[in-house]
Amino acid sequence: MPYSLYKHFLLVILGLCSIRLVVAQNLFVGHTTITFNDPTRSGGVGSGAGPGRQIQTEIYYPAEVAGENVAVAPGQFPVIVFGHGFAMNWDAYANIWQALVPAAKIMAFPRTESSIFPSPSHADFGLDLALVAQKMSEQAQLSTSLFYEKLTDYTCAMGHSMGGGAAVLAASQSNLFDCYVGLAPAETSPSAIAAAASLQIPSLILSGSNDGVTPPAQHHIPIYDAIPHECKSFANLIGGGHCYFANSNFNCDFGESTASNGISLSRNQQQSMMYSQLFSWLCYFVNSSCTCYEAFMDYPVSGIDLTTTCPAFDSNPVVITQNGNILSTTTQANSFQWYLNDQAVGGATNDSLIIDPNFSGAYSLLVTYDYGCAYSNVIVGLEENTSAFRIIPNPAHIMLHIEGLIQSHIPYYLFNLEGRVVLSGTIEKGQDAINIENLKNGTYMLQLVTEPSSFHKVHIAH
Repeated sequence: MPYSLYKHFLLVILGLCSIRLVVAQNLFVGHTTITFNDPTRSGGVGSGAGPGRQIQTEIYYPAEVAGENVAVAPGQFPVIVFGHGFAMNWDAYANIWQALVPAAKIMAFPRTESSIFPSPSHADFGLDLALVAQKMSEQAQLSTSLFYEKLTDYTCAMGHSMGGGAAVLAASQSNLFDCYVGLAPAETSPSAIAAAASLQIPSLILSGSNDGVTPPAQHHIPIYDAIPHECKSFANLIGGGHCYFANSNFNCDFGESTASNGISLSRNQQQSMMYSQLFSWLCYFVNSSCTCYEAFMDYPVSGIDLTTTCPAFDSNPVVITQNGNILSTTTQANSFQWYLNDQAVGGATNDSLIIDPNFSGAYSLLVTYDYGCAYSNVIVGLEENTSAFRIIPNPAHIMLHIEGLIQSHIPYYLFNLEGRVVLSGTIEKGQDAINIENLKNGTYMLQLVTEPSSFHKVHIAH
């Protein structure tokens, strides 16, 4: 699919809050349990990891088939370490892992500090979250591990309520975390508000406006205000509560019934709004998908009051020009990657590229900024001899005919010289005509999506 059409498609999907539909693989949820160990402390939950503090961790990961201890799906995936709420277990958050794992995330849930009596230690829980991040990184280097060579370099600290505050403590103590997400994060002891002042990572806080368990004015907002990073966002879910970020949980729901008033969202509504923010935000900051930043910044969700300090995406067009056998751009950016026929060109990471003057195919350029990225126009060349297709007449007046079709249902895209798709559809064997009578006179490039794709210059002259 051409980049311009792909970008439009992805942004529409994101705007409909359904990024799961565009995951490249058909991913299922695998599960394993690992008990990690901190020899410098005591207590915890679990056994068998050696002397010291036991940190039993439930890990959910992308797999080709669902099941226990099944192989991780092909590829590499970022890790989200998640802290549960007060008096809640990890299984209250099945809704979150069932949504995020098929969207190419690994989620690790430490089971420590879940009791009511004795009261949980926020400090220990923060240290547990940080240790799990470290241990997961080590799993990627361990040849006997399910996760050997399966992790990217991105790790996010995330949590709900007490776990959201503890995730702040973890991220303030460990440089392994690349981002922070808090779902109704609670002030903790030691103070998550104070610890937030050292978070130099992109951060997102989701808050229910009618949360009476951790009132936003005393918990969520002070944590957000304390974060100094240049890119932080606060999503106020109007009419939302505290517990609806998770599945139904007796302890949380009972506490909320005595503390919160005026909740107008259902659990399903609040979770849908949560996903609308999480998918695009994590897609960019954890999966490094450039178009997702633009989607998060530019597609407001009804019922969410989004405040952000993140820089606006620079939507100025990226223009590449051809001078003899050199393609180049004057755009200033952090990085560049050239593509030929939608495939990255190895080593082509400068702002210019030397090509064969008689090249065939379509060149484009992806530029990456501090926040977001953009694709260029398309520079196209004529494939003279390798294609079995013939376009007649050329120049064309009303109809284009494609000779040489040996299969049916071939997608096509017609580009203008700015790289914009002006016409698209499919061609069937025996129905090989494309109506171009409504297009302006000029030169175009026709892409027939076969294996490999073929490109043909087309001249329209009415």
